[in-house]
Amino acid sequence: MGRLKFQLEAEDGQARAARFWLGPKQIQTPLFMPVGTAATVKAMTSEELTQIGFPLILGNTYHLFLRPGDSLIKELGGLHKFMNWPGAILTDSGGFQVFSLAKLTKITEAGVTFQSHLDGTKLAFTPESVIQTQENLGSDIMMVLDECLPIPSEREQVKESIALTHRWAERSLKARRSENAMFGIVQGADFEELRRESALGLVDLGFDGYAIGGLSVGESKSIMAEVCGYTTPLLPKDKPRYLMGVGDPVDLLNGIEAGIDLFDCVLPTRNARNGGLFTSLGKINIKHSSHRTNPGPLDPNCGCSVCQNYSRAYLRHLFQSGEILASRLNTYHNLHFLHDLMNQARQAILANRFAQFKRDWLARYLGD
Repeated sequence: MGRLKFQLEAEDGQARAARFWLGPKQIQTPLFMPVGTAATVKAMTSEELTQIGFPLILGNTYHLFLRPGDSLIKELGGLHKFMNWPGAILTDSGGFQVFSLAKLTKITEAGVTFQSHLDGTKLAFTPESVIQTQENLGSDIMMVLDECLPIPSEREQVKESIALTHRWAERSLKARRSENAMFGIVQGADFEELRRESALGLVDLGFDGYAIGGLSVGESKSIMAEVCGYTTPLLPKDKPRYLMGVGDPVDLLNGIEAGIDLFDCVLPTRNARNGGLFTSLGKINIKHSSHRTNPGPLDPNCGCSVCQNYSRAYLRHLFQSGEILASRLNTYHNLHFLHDLMNQARQAILANRFAQFKRDWLARYLGD
């Protein structure tokens, strides 16, 4: 199936280091994927993402379907060429955005009908149409259409939902016409037996990789960690595992500990544009007056070009002045920070010392 080749390199408890290939493109894990919602990671150029070292980014099917349209992107040579991105691209199904952004959403066996959040146009996504859209975009990894329920939800509602998601997954596989990889999505809210049912059913279908969906939707960190802890071991060891919508450093390390390979989230870029920055000694808000006269770097332990060249005082000045450069520098730093964290975690797993690395890193970050 597909063209994804996977190699498990090391395990340390449930944490693991691996690499996989999408044609000639090689991806090392654990890896955080920046979110390029509308064919751009906000405030970043493709060249800057390459400079940081990202081999894989995420594009959003819902937004690209609405504007400029997947047919136009196909006509212009595909998403890679359209945004001048040499690396790999994973596209989500757009289902989460339909449920969270669209108006008057209606779910049936056929798929989901909705009104565009842009102009109110009535539209529909089906498992088949979503795959065709992603094939038009030309992404390297495609996601199936699934139903994402909030936590908590009623057990019977969740049981019906995972059955629908499974039927949609079967239809997605039948709809594929390309060699692009395709991932199934495990749902089940916070019901362990339903997560098991969903996971085992999808594994039987034989996807190229598996995502854990329905988390990072407002539940506690402890519930997220618990669900990952009992779901991940149900997934094949010889295929990538992807935790959707997670980008907080604490959640990333918990996910790695549970055996997750891939993550994505808008949090690091969105926070950056609002002045929220990661440092090795904890999160800071650059708007705070304490940074007004600080000549030091944002993070003395960070090797990114922002920390090497600009002071906290300057970054605060840019933000307070409403300068576009504030969003660019803040975003560059946050993405570099998470990419570096993933690399550190990978090296710790390869050295069989991940548990100690996690304890030490979190002690500094959380100030314990």
